Amino acid sequence: MLRRILTLTSGWIALTVLVVVALLAILGPLLAPHDPIAPSADILAGPSAHHWLGTDNLGRDVFSRLLDGSRVSVAGALEVALVALAAGAIPGVLSVYLGRAFEWTTLRLADTLVALPFLLFAVAVTALLGNGITQAMVVTGVLVSPLFYRVSRAATLSVARSPYVEAALIAGASLGTVVRRHVWGKVLPPIAVAFAQTVGVGFIIVSSLTFLGIGVQPPAPTWGGLLASDLGYLAFQPWAPVVPALLIMATVWAANLLADAIRDVSGATGGKA
Repeated sequence: MLRRILTLTSGWIALTVLVVVALLAILGPLLAPHDPIAPSADILAGPSAHHWLGTDNLGRDVFSRLLDGSRVSVAGALEVALVALAAGAIPGVLSVYLGRAFEWTTLRLADTLVALPFLLFAVAVTALLGNGITQAMVVTGVLVSPLFYRVSRAATLSVARSPYVEAALIAGASLGTVVRRHVWGKVLPPIAVAFAQTVGVGFIIVSSLTFLGIGVQPPAPTWGGLLASDLGYLAFQPWAPVVPALLIMATVWAANLLADAIRDVSGATGGKA
């Protein structure tokens, strides 16, 4: 599938952007030219050879803070997607095979989660359990999981009554064997589409929460936090919010572009996030 994605212009552009963002998350803190949390007397300085993107209201190097903050932003988005995948895809597949009671329960639970405002719940959980990014992302991932539930359930239903699946069950194959050998191959493409979309959603959620000061304790940098602090000093640095905003927009755009590329090469049908 990867080779087929790379044959599409949209596919290799999306992968290039996401690989660059991933490298920023892995190597960014190591490449930061200055201590991202160390203040200095050089307050609200413009871009220069010493400070490529200038400094903030406490004299901290903005470029270093962007590099260091990329790790939290990327990790948070992936955490949302992975939790949603585990909480949604597995019950979605099993709901087809584990009987009416399990099916009814999971369907009602998915409908309930869809009705809940995930951003509001993430704020409430951080207020209850403490201001940490992990608990906020776990709760958000659970609330986003109905996307995976619906996609995996629909894909499983499309093959559950196939002759080769029924033949395997009649032959005595276990449920785990049937799912692993016959179902996952059909389910994985739409799940891959949903996963790429959810990564983009995760970036928006992480950026929104950190923009509000939720999930990360100051002075730890994040892209959303940098955007929020820059907006407070537009009169002095009108260019400052541009870079963090472009990073967030480019990452979300690339994730959605990758989802479209996966759908094009696999013929999968995934729900829009």
